[in-house]
Amino acid sequence: MEGAAAIFITLLLALLTIFFFTVVDPGRKKWSKKQKLPPGSLGLPLVGQSLQLLRAMRANTAEKWLEDRVKKYGPVSKLSLFGSPTVFMVGPAANKFMFTSDSDTLSNEQTRSSHMILGERNLLALSGDNHRRVRAALMSFLKPEALKDYVRKMDEEVRMHIDTYWKDRQELKAMPLMKTLTFDIMASLLIGLERGPQRRNTIAAFQEMMLGVWAVPLNLPFTRFNRSLRASRRLRNMLTELIREKRRALEEGRASPRDDLITCLLCVRGEDNEEAMTEEEILDNVALVMLAGYDTSSAVLTFFIRLLANDPDIRGNVLQEQEEIMRRKKPEEPLTWQDLSKMKYTWRTATELLRVIPPVFGGFRKALKDIEFNGYTIPKGWQVFWASFPTHMDEAIYAEPWKIDPSRYDSRTAEVPPYSFVAFGGGRRICPGIEFARLEILITVHNLVTRFDWKLCCRDDTFRRDPMPMPNQDLPILVEPKRRFCQTSVA
Repeated sequence: MEGAAAIFITLLLALLTIFFFTVVDPGRKKWSKKQKLPPGSLGLPLVGQSLQLLRAMRANTAEKWLEDRVKKYGPVSKLSLFGSPTVFMVGPAANKFMFTSDSDTLSNEQTRSSHMILGERNLLALSGDNHRRVRAALMSFLKPEALKDYVRKMDEEVRMHIDTYWKDRQELKAMPLMKTLTFDIMASLLIGLERGPQRRNTIAAFQEMMLGVWAVPLNLPFTRFNRSLRASRRLRNMLTELIREKRRALEEGRASPRDDLITCLLCVRGEDNEEAMTEEEILDNVALVMLAGYDTSSAVLTFFIRLLANDPDIRGNVLQEQEEIMRRKKPEEPLTWQDLSKMKYTWRTATELLRVIPPVFGGFRKALKDIEFNGYTIPKGWQVFWASFPTHMDEAIYAEPWKIDPSRYDSRTAEVPPYSFVAFGGGRRICPGIEFARLEILITVHNLVTRFDWKLCCRDDTFRRDPMPMPNQDLPILVEPKRRFCQTSVA
């Protein structure tokens, strides 16, 4: 069967190649004659270099793959990714161009696979006035002023997770638990879904949907992409019913705009008191926010746990900061916004993790017109692909770039040049969920380090990307409760 499948795929690609060159893009060659395209090759139609990149990510060699590409072609080159001709660019100047260009030059763009899975009205698919309108609606919930009211609720969710999965346990696998935690936080604060069968069904569909977002968009029965599309339909049906339930609760006075993200978006009003977002937009953007926050936060928290196990100096500094906050509070007293503002060293450590192991490997934009950059033409309609790693690991910007050094972001040291740290994007394109992620990371780290000590119990703590960074053994750890915490709780 495997041999027959391989032959089928080979024949299919051959037919697609003939079709592409003769029908879809007969004018492909004229681009190089009329315009100075970046160096590089577009490879096979539809597939291009997609499989090469995905294989490199899963083998954790994607950084070297990009590095070799830059050495061969320079900081700007052409290739084909996920079914579209693409220009890849690196460096602070490229990052600035990507994140500050107006909506008439570059539009938000997502891969064809993510576009089909997430829908047409999510923030990544919109531009111009629609992008500004939807972003403003999301920020009504995600901005710091609004999130202050959710610190206690998030702290309660983290404590409940620890009591359920960490307490009275000696050996744990960190990665699956951090995924469970981040989904539970999102289920509670973003979609207002209580614990139970409905939440379990939602996470099952959500996890399967995610697998196809960075996949070759071949909608055939045996592909990951096909399974992801089917899971996406199941999830959208669940969320659609949830949205309608919350709308009825609002109409009957049983809900408040401050309950969760969905209810908040249902209450946002545009001009002339019209709804600022349609049901389809709410559906697409709730799915996007869940997708953006799930693997990213769980990855940062997992590698934070690994870092504290491997680096006693950083662990000591983080623990000192968190215990000082705990000493000023009564036993079992929840965290506050003011407490989080004192966790400066902990957040600088998280920032360094985001630089060295960025959860988001890169992203896409789309050229809305022919663009000149660095002496080359980016043709209208092409994707533009950026990756954080080449800039984050530039020795001209960061001394000893592989070293995790939280003091890089100390206000007493030299500032990092603009657009050299792009783990959250930058400029007008900065991630709207950055503050939500900060709360999630700080609250979780506080509760873990003040309640437990741990050490790794695996020889291999390397990781792969699929597409987010994942430890190869899910990071097993040996956990020991802190006696001081136990004594304080009893008191």
